[in-house]
Amino acid sequence: MGTPMDSARLPPWTPPDPTRRLGVLISGRGSNMQALLDAIAAGRLDATPAVVVSNRADAPGLAIARDAGVETLVVEHRGWKDRAAYDARLADVLEEHGVSLVCLAGFMRIVGPALLERFPQRVLNIHPSLLPAFPGLDAQQQAFDHGVRITGATVHVVDEGLDAGPIVAQAAVPVLDDDTANSLAARILVEEHRLYPVAVARVLDGGWRIEGRRFVVRRDVEAAPALR
Repeated sequence: MGTPMDSARLPPWTPPDPTRRLGVLISGRGSNMQALLDAIAAGRLDATPAVVVSNRADAPGLAIARDAGVETLVVEHRGWKDRAAYDARLADVLEEHGVSLVCLAGFMRIVGPALLERFPQRVLNIHPSLLPAFPGLDAQQQAFDHGVRITGATVHVVDEGLDAGPIVAQAAVPVLDDDTANSLAARILVEEHRLYPVAVARVLDGGWRIEGRRFVVRRDVEAAPALR
């Protein structure tokens, strides 16, 4: 049995984010980005979308963000000497826009230390499975092929592992007998859109810390139902 961590050695509880400025990274249609923007517009998420950045100039989500009045930028991933140089440029752009929390929303690039060290514990990702099951690409197809009866969606803090960071929130989705991989993916996506704004709010509101690999919310902080 492990020894409980000495409370004197625990990190402090994270304070509320005073700026609540989001930087959203996308590569395609940006449906989770749109879910965040919709939640902000509806007053369900107290945050400011500072900038949307894509590594692809043809990403449909860029037009959605512009129509919502959000500044957009394209930082192509090709032509850099290495991944670190590209990630450093992304971090520069985010810092230039005063971003306090980075949200990956279908960003099809692995982000490394050059960005993560500039935004420690301040990069979130949403993944279409109940991690740690089915990390990586095509998680919905992986779940379908394995014959699991329950899968879902996970919001996690990004670290250097593949979909391995501390879990902020999860939502379960049953696999139905008449599901196809596509129908399952569509129902998971509905939960992603609901879950991401809730998890972002939790991080912005503070009262949490990371203990080992666990995202722990202070007991006296009222957590949203999805995080209880």
